Amino acid sequence: MLQFLSTFHSHRPHIKQVRSLFSLFFTNHHFSTTTTAATSLTDPPSQSSPTTQNNNTHLDFSSINFTGFAQSVILKCSHLLDKNKGNDFSHASLKDLLLDLSDIVPDTARRFLRVSVLKPENVLEILLGFQYESGKVGIKARKVESLWEIFKWANEQDNGFKHLPRSCEVMALLLVHVGMLREAEFLLCKIESQGISLDGHEIFGNLIEAYVGDGELERAIIVYDRMRGQGLVPSMMCRCVLLNLLVRKKKIQLAYRVCWDMLENNVNLSDEEKAGFENVIRLLCRDGKIQEGRNLVKRAVVSGLEPSSLVINEIARGYCEKKDFDDLLSFFAEMKCAPTVIAGNKVIHCVCSNSGTESADLFLQELEDLGFNPDEITFGILIGWSCREGKLKNAFVYMSEMLTKSLKPNICSYNALVSGVFKEGMWKHAQDILDEMVDQGTPPNASTFRILLAGFCEGRQFDEVKKIVCKMASHGFTQLFSLEDPLSKAFMVLGFNPSTVRLKRDNDAGFSKTEFLDNLGNGLYLDTDLDEYDKTVARVLEDSMIPDFNSLVMKQCSHGNFRAALELVNEMIRWGQEISLPVFSVLVNGLCSSRSHIKTVTKLLKKMPELANQLDQETLNLLVQAYSKKGLTNGGRLILDGMHQRHLNVKNEAYTALIMSLCKKGNLKDLHSCWEIAQRNKWLPGLEDCKALVGCLCQREMLVEALQLLECMLVYNHHLGFDIFSAFLETLCVRGFTGVAHLLLDEILKYGCILDHTAFSHVVRGLCKEKKFSVAFMILDNMLGENLAPSWDISVLLIPELCRAGRYEKAIALKEIGLRKQSSYSFPLHCALMKGFCMTGNIQEVSSLFQDMFLKGLLPDAEIYNMLVQGHCHVKNMRKVEELLGIIIRKNLGLSISSYRNIVRLMFLEGRVLHALSLKELMLGHSKSNDLIIYNILIFSLFATGNGSLVNKILDELQEKKLQANEVTYNFLVYGFSQCKDVSSTVHWLSMMISNEIRPSKWSLRAVISSLCNVGELGKALQLSQEMESRGWVHGSSIQNAIVGGLLSHGKLQEAEDLLDRMVEKCLIPDNINFDNLIKCFCRYGRLNKAVDLMNTMLKKGNVPNSTSYDSVIQGFCTQNTLDEAMDFYTEMLCRNLQQSINTSGMLIHAFCQNGRTAEAEDFLISMLQVGESPTREMYSAVINRYRLEDNLKKASELMQVMQRRGYEPDFETHWSLISNLSNFSDKDNCGSNQGFLSRLLAVSGFAGKGGSNTKG
Repeated sequence: MLQFLSTFHSHRPHIKQVRSLFSLFFTNHHFSTTTTAATSLTDPPSQSSPTTQNNNTHLDFSSINFTGFAQSVILKCSHLLDKNKGNDFSHASLKDLLLDLSDIVPDTARRFLRVSVLKPENVLEILLGFQYESGKVGIKARKVESLWEIFKWANEQDNGFKHLPRSCEVMALLLVHVGMLREAEFLLCKIESQGISLDGHEIFGNLIEAYVGDGELERAIIVYDRMRGQGLVPSMMCRCVLLNLLVRKKKIQLAYRVCWDMLENNVNLSDEEKAGFENVIRLLCRDGKIQEGRNLVKRAVVSGLEPSSLVINEIARGYCEKKDFDDLLSFFAEMKCAPTVIAGNKVIHCVCSNSGTESADLFLQELEDLGFNPDEITFGILIGWSCREGKLKNAFVYMSEMLTKSLKPNICSYNALVSGVFKEGMWKHAQDILDEMVDQGTPPNASTFRILLAGFCEGRQFDEVKKIVCKMASHGFTQLFSLEDPLSKAFMVLGFNPSTVRLKRDNDAGFSKTEFLDNLGNGLYLDTDLDEYDKTVARVLEDSMIPDFNSLVMKQCSHGNFRAALELVNEMIRWGQEISLPVFSVLVNGLCSSRSHIKTVTKLLKKMPELANQLDQETLNLLVQAYSKKGLTNGGRLILDGMHQRHLNVKNEAYTALIMSLCKKGNLKDLHSCWEIAQRNKWLPGLEDCKALVGCLCQREMLVEALQLLECMLVYNHHLGFDIFSAFLETLCVRGFTGVAHLLLDEILKYGCILDHTAFSHVVRGLCKEKKFSVAFMILDNMLGENLAPSWDISVLLIPELCRAGRYEKAIALKEIGLRKQSSYSFPLHCALMKGFCMTGNIQEVSSLFQDMFLKGLLPDAEIYNMLVQGHCHVKNMRKVEELLGIIIRKNLGLSISSYRNIVRLMFLEGRVLHALSLKELMLGHSKSNDLIIYNILIFSLFATGNGSLVNKILDELQEKKLQANEVTYNFLVYGFSQCKDVSSTVHWLSMMISNEIRPSKWSLRAVISSLCNVGELGKALQLSQEMESRGWVHGSSIQNAIVGGLLSHGKLQEAEDLLDRMVEKCLIPDNINFDNLIKCFCRYGRLNKAVDLMNTMLKKGNVPNSTSYDSVIQGFCTQNTLDEAMDFYTEMLCRNLQQSINTSGMLIHAFCQNGRTAEAEDFLISMLQVGESPTREMYSAVINRYRLEDNLKKASELMQVMQRRGYEPDFETHWSLISNLSNFSDKDNCGSNQGFLSRLLAVSGFAGKGGSNTKG
């Protein structure tokens, strides 16, 4: 160890330097974290810097007005907030718009780049092409915006322009599809005003559905009315979604009208439409609009729709609420539908409660005449009411009739009879009924025993009371201890206080107090308030005749038995009873508290909308939260809307829960809407909710809303200002928005806030995570200038990066500051500096630091020694590495995988193969879980250092040790053998990989395909490609280029095209595809169409071919004399700012000349000059000669002058040709000059002699 330490240098120049600078870090001054010239650690302190306030002042933000804070930050970081915003094409040219669409419809867009005017059929072609392509890849809203701008541009280019009807249809459909609903509606209005007739079923239907989806009911109804006004019938889906929203929003009249239209225009309703119809009926009936509901049912019957049980029940309920039983009977008769059991029982219960059992009995007969089949509950209702009316005989008649119909009596019916018997003083027959119950298989329940107790107590049969108590105990309905008085227990069950109700013996000789005698003849009397006593037991008997389901439900809710409560609610409906609002409210509250019942709540609210509309604000707030936490945002939003309509108070917790849920689900439109409403209502979440919500908003990139929330929190929570701001910064940085956090930090400092190191640390940590170390260093400098020492974890992050940046003095200084401020973290700080020195190969400083650690008692651990190993590997100092390795082995510290990787590579580079293999054995002995990793490193290193011949030996060892190769192993083998040009081994290991159902990496596949193609094994490469096709594996650019290139080189052009076509059909083309090489190849082989196809494929994937590809295609079209196509590509090339080759320009000019399009050739020359290009002498000559050939000497002469001004001299033949064709020109062509045209021509051409010379023929 000492020998090792002595090898390190003892001087520490950087540490000596930094001590003289150390005090500079504690100079206090105000700063901005975004200053471009950050204060250096070595800069002298500013004399005018203000003194830093006490660190506690950051806790009080009350003196700062944060109003407008969010807007200030938004303006300054708009470039970060709008990074996903598309281009603004509202003032773009046609060329720009077409270019934007070229990744969807490249062929179509290209053909119109050169036009200045679009015809109606041109617009239709663009629209249809876009619609077809977008059907395959999906429609992006931004692209439709460009298309919409083209559509408007075409309409505005000429007053006489008129779009084709089909164009309008396609445009409208596309607008609706991407949510541009106002634009679509505007277009429809414009079409109508122009008298254009459209097949608008789909357009209107989609528009209505879209408005419904966005919750814009008013707009949906406007479009619906317009649609109906044109005699169009909405689709089934359109009607259903509209009806559902109308019902949810409780728009009764509108729902009635839409439902009526649906029934008028459709005979065979779908299940969804039937459900919508039923919902409207319920809505009408619960709102008291029975006649409208009846009219709808009548209309449905006319259309052949049989009323469902739900419809019948709702109509019956509505009439019962109005007590209009005669109209109800007429309804059943008119509709020729039999009353359901629920409807019939509801009617019987209502008639009994309003008119008595005699009327109910008559009504029952009428119902039976209409087809009603009473059940045991029907008779149970009649039995109960008969007993209450004292008509015990009738009750027994109903029981007899029920048994005659083979119906099993409900226990409530038996309880009613028992109560009735006691009420009539016939207590001796109670046991007979009890026996009958048991014989019929209906055991007594707790209510039965309570009735028996009340009845016997009323009849003063206390011996029987005691027997009943014992039976209750045996049945498990109560507990009776051995010393407990059964009579006292009975009084307790009946609700008495046993101390106030006592049974006493009358010891007076005259029996003055005696009320009754016991079996032994003793006089007994009740010592209690007899009136209250008699009322209580009578009330028990009275209440037991007709079951009070509301009290039963309330009792179950109080015990938390919500499942039992729900069963009672369902039973209540069978008995024709209604749940009361207080009970309903308690039940809903309880179900909301138990989140597992939230779906049940939904059904309950839907089943009882009139009660849901009357719930108090506490319950509704709880409902919103419960729905939101379960992700049922639609339900939560509807309840919230209802609360706003009723002007109820919405709690912050409800807003927060709903906003959070909407944010998580990505329902941004509803989120924005709810956000605005919450802001208007002064919503403010708690601190913890705020943290969670900010994280969610950041995830959706809704930073504007997040900043607005921050401002609200700071304005209204001064006491939590620092905590809020710090939490906000932390969330932004964790979510990847450190740039915004940095600007936010800078802005709050300008407001005069004093912050501690926590806020700065969040931003620095985020910057380090995003690898923006230079900005992090700037903030660090300013922190230290403000006497804010970073936390130890920040220092540990920054120190190595400072070293990497060559800022060793600052790294050392940061370590020293950390030691002074947080001495307990001495070891990690030293480790960080050691890591920085090692990763930069600064071994001299490692020596000094190592000594420092020893002197301070910081004994190096395995991490330190591994750092040292990697540092010495970095400088290729094998001797030091071996020394360190010896220490690690002796101390049994353990060599890390990273260190092992570095050592093995260095050993192989230095030819120490045996040493590397020995080290492998050492590593294998430590951890079995890392064995395969060690072998993988060895395999990779062998290939990387040119020792691939030894890999087979390693593979043999793997087999001996029964270690199964993994994905990494196979990929290393495939790639490694390919680099060694061992094609057979490469193919072998790839085949092994595939056969083991392990997917090779794209690099492995590329390596094998390339290797096979390079050695001429094209057949095997194709087989592998087919295997990849069958497995749906994407073919990268290199793979397609290699295989197709091989096919082309063998003359298999059609096979090459077929393969590429299959790639497109099977979607096996990656997004980053590059066909530039193949485009040139296909052009070279004359397959121009395929080359264009490949270019289009690249563009559709968002990749622009290079200029060489465009040159090849343009030259190909020139060769084929298809100049319009060539110019289309040339124009596109210029639009993409690609530079064409001079050969391409030359070919275009020659092609124009050869095809007699000389004026276009000249225009092309001019365009070249306008963009700063220099046409060649040959280009000028070609155009001049063509003008000569066309006998257009004036043009030829003018162009020759241009040519000469560009520094080119025409050849003699051109000059002489021009001269020879001028012999017939008259003097009048000299333009008033005494000098002849020939002389002038020679003069400008450079052939004129000195002044006054004459030329002789």
